[in-house]
Formats: sequence, structure tokens, C-alpha cells
Amino acid sequence: MSGLVLKLGPRERVLVNGAVIENGDRRARLAILTPGAHILRLRDAIHPGEVTTPVRRVCYVAQLVLSGDADPAEARHQLLRGIEQLSQVFTDPDSRSLLTQATEAVIAAQPYQALKALRALLPREERLFAAVRG
Repeated sequence: MSGLVLKLGPRERVLVNGAVIENGDRRARLAILTPGAHILRLRDAIHPGEVTTPVRRVCYVAQLVLSGDADPAEARHQLLRGIEQLSQVFTDPDSRSLLTQATEAVIAAQPYQALKALRALLPREERLFAAVRG
């Protein structure tokens, strides 16, 4: 069996192609066999009030594509512009690699992969802000 396997805790919610699905009282394991299905764990979702930093803004746009709340073609331009802006700040090799992965995913119309690469930048961004505040 191939595809994405979701392991859900009790009462955990997940967004699948725009539909919110809530697990029951026990842990569950779901196999998503449809390629290209848009999946987002709601516990991992960035909520509108949390969109307070540059990386979070770009992640949020990718998340909107996954949830079906943004036009993929329009979001593509926003994502590529946002990634380009982030590349002006994140110049280390690891961050550049993540930004390249995100760019390639956006171009290939794979918003989940783009979001995954961009979310990996969140701890780095937090460290940068902490150093400035410090």
C-alpha cells in the first residue's frame, strides 16, 4: 500500500480536500490513497491571528491553497514572491535548500510540500527575532 498514512489521536481533526474530518474517541490510522489530495492537520494549522511574521505569512498562503480557500494560480505568484523575499534574509546553505525545495514544490503545484519546507524555517525565524530582541 502506498500513499500518505495519517495517525490521528482521539478527537483530532484533519482537513481533507476542504472537508473537516474529526476522529472518534480512539486513535486511528488512515491511509490516503488518492494522489494529490490536500491534507492539513488542524493542530498544525496557522490561524489568521498567528500570521505575524514573514515566514508565517508565506506558510499561510500555502495553507490557504491546501484548504481550498485560495486560487492556486494567484497563490502561486504570492508564494514565489514571498519565497524570493525570504531568500534575502535566509542566506545560510540549509535555509537556501529549504527555500529551493519550497520553490520547486510551488512550481510543481505541490502546496503541501511547499508548506512542509517553509514550516522548517519557522524555528530559524524565531531565533533571528530572539537575537534582535535579545
